[in-house]
Order: sequence, then structure tokens, then C-alpha cells
Amino acid sequence: MLDWEQIFATRSSRMKASEIRELLKLLDQPDIISFAGGIPDPALFPDAEFKEAYADIFSGPQVNSALQYSVSEGYKPLREWIVKDMAKIGIECSVDNVFITSGSQQALDYLGKLFLSPNDTALVTWPTYLGALSAFNAYEPTYDQLNPGGNRTPETYRDNATKAGGSVKFAYLSADFSNPTGETVDLAGRKKLLELADELDIAVIEDGAYQNLRFDGEPVTPILALDIERNGGIEKTRTIYSGSFSKTLAPGLRVGFVVAAMPVIRKLVLMKQAADLHSSTINQMAIEHVASRGFDKQVAKIKAAYSGRRDAMLTALDNYMPKTARWTKPEGGMFVWVTLPEGLDGAELLAQSLSSERVAFVPGKAFFADGSGSNTLRISFSCANEQMIDEGIKRLGRLIANAETTTRATMPIV
Repeated sequence: MLDWEQIFATRSSRMKASEIRELLKLLDQPDIISFAGGIPDPALFPDAEFKEAYADIFSGPQVNSALQYSVSEGYKPLREWIVKDMAKIGIECSVDNVFITSGSQQALDYLGKLFLSPNDTALVTWPTYLGALSAFNAYEPTYDQLNPGGNRTPETYRDNATKAGGSVKFAYLSADFSNPTGETVDLAGRKKLLELADELDIAVIEDGAYQNLRFDGEPVTPILALDIERNGGIEKTRTIYSGSFSKTLAPGLRVGFVVAAMPVIRKLVLMKQAADLHSSTINQMAIEHVASRGFDKQVAKIKAAYSGRRDAMLTALDNYMPKTARWTKPEGGMFVWVTLPEGLDGAELLAQSLSSERVAFVPGKAFFADGSGSNTLRISFSCANEQMIDEGIKRLGRLIANAETTTRATMPIV
């Protein structure tokens, strides 16, 4: 038999199964209370609006172009809508600065391919979005820890990158209600990141997947908007904004986008032509139809639902978690990040939880590029109602308290 491993490219060894994708299979088990998948609640999808959109497309003159090959840049009316929407958050751009992707995950894959040669360094937060690590890993980078509010000098990043055999190419982060922590980078941290990027002469990849899901607090100016303001226009910026309709309209249609200076867009278009030619035309048309007729209304609906669930989760954590655990208090998004008492392991706790408490979550270690963070976990409030959240956190708090007691009892006396 052919030994496939011997003929696979070396980069394939860095491709790992997503723990989150595997955990999503648990959603089919009715007795599981799942805080695992950071996915939208399907009950909140604008299904009637999409039925109307597809009916309009198939009954009108657009149907032929909807089913035909199209341009790699993306459906122009959708790109024009994105231009107007970006202007609302301070990102002034033209339609030529917008590129449509098959979900924002494809954008991350393309950007990894565009910037990373083997042994180059990507700066990411500790922890960071697992999907970004999966996308970048195929291009064989080294990772260094990004702390937007920290005091590391540019020289330390350069020195580490040189020792690894490459150079620093970009800083990646989700600045608003990040996956997995739910935290938001403040204005000072964003400005400091741009200063670091200037010093290192690198790109900044701003993942705006949760940009629209702010429940309370004051909005913080996007990094790309700050970059435009500092430099006098998008063509003079180094920030690449990655956005998505998956968290607001429908993830199954796989429509995301990139907003950036034209030199970046031109390269991404070439990649698209080599990879899949263009994203689904009919899905782009449907997204434009629904977005242009009721995007703000849809966003308001999901924010009302998710904010109530966030509040329920924070209340349950206060009521049931042992005092030795800590957690974030997000102003939006879908996630709360829990730091467990020392000595506990999130992966081991998950195995116990599925067996005894029937509660699912994501162990935090997978979100760390260096494999640390074993005593952390991510819980999502997007797909559970308030009653499920209260019961699930009650069970989880009980499990953690018992595990902590067991761990302390087995620790050697010093």
C-alpha cells in the first residue's frame, strides 16, 4: 500500500483537527447542554427574508447571472453595500478596496498564504482564535506573543524572528469581543499596536467578525479607521480588515470580505482565481438583498437575544462558580473565558463533564500558539436559553469545585 505520509508536503504535518468542529457533533445529543460551539442561534436566522431574496433572484432577470461564473472580486452591489456600511464605523474606502471571500476563514487562509514563508513570524494574542492558527499553520510560521497594551520593544520581536529563521510579517487580532476571551482592545491598545506595526513595518490583520455584536459600553474605533485617520487614506494604511456575515445573517452561505489597500486586494484576487475562481454568486446576491433591506433590524434582534443570554451566564457564574475561578465580562460577542484554579486541566475536565454532568465547552489550551493555557476554557452563550445556561453553569460549577477539592487533597504537602 502507498505510504501517503511519505508523499504529503511537510506542511501537512501542521494541520490539526479543530477541537471545536469535533465538539459541534455533540449538538445532536439532546441531553447535552452545550456551551461549546461559538455559532449563531439558528432560531434567529432571517429565514423569511432569505426565502424572499432567492425567490426574487429566480423570478427576475438576475437568475442567469446568479447561476453563471462571475468576477473574482465579488458581486459589485454587495461590495457597494459594504462600502457604505464600513463608512458608518469610520472606514472610508471604495468598492475597489473590498474583496469577497467564502467566509472570513478563507480570508485568513489567503492572508497566511500571502504573507508567510516558512519560519516567518506571526504575532498573535495568547490566547487567539483557533481558526486563525489553523489557517496560518499550513504556511509553517513561528508565533510570538502579541500584547497590544504591553511594553515589549520592537527589537525583541525582530530578534526572536531572526533566531527562528525568518522575519515578522503581521500582527493578527480580534479587537472587539474576541474569540475566545470576549475581551475588547481599548483605544490606547489599538493605537499602540499601530505604532508597533510602524516600527516593525508589518501588516495588521484586524478580525472584525464580532464588530456588530456590541450590547453595551461605548464603541471603540476600528484599527483600520485609526490607520486611515493617521495616514490620510486607505491606500496609505497597513491594516487589513476581515469581516463576515456569518454572525449576523447566515453562516451557511459562506460570505465574508476583506477591506484593504489596493496592493493587497490585487494579490488576493489572484489567489481567488487560482483557488475557487469566485465565491458563490447567488449567495452573494441573497446576502446583498437581505442586508440592504434590513441588516440593522436583524442585528438589533440578535443583540437583544444574545445580551440577555450573556447576562444570564454572568449571573450564573457569580452564583455557582468557586471563588478561585475567574472569568471575563464581555460587552458583546458570544464568549466568556474562564480561568480555572491552578492544577486543573480543561481537557480532563471536559471528559469528566461529558460523562457526569453532560455539559460541553471548549478547553482553552487549543487557543494558545505555544500550547499553554491548560487551566482555561471557553464557554459560549449564543445557542443556549437562559434556563439552560443557569442549569449548565450550575453543573459546571459543581464539577469544578469537586475537581479542585480532589486536586488539593492529592497535592503533596510542602
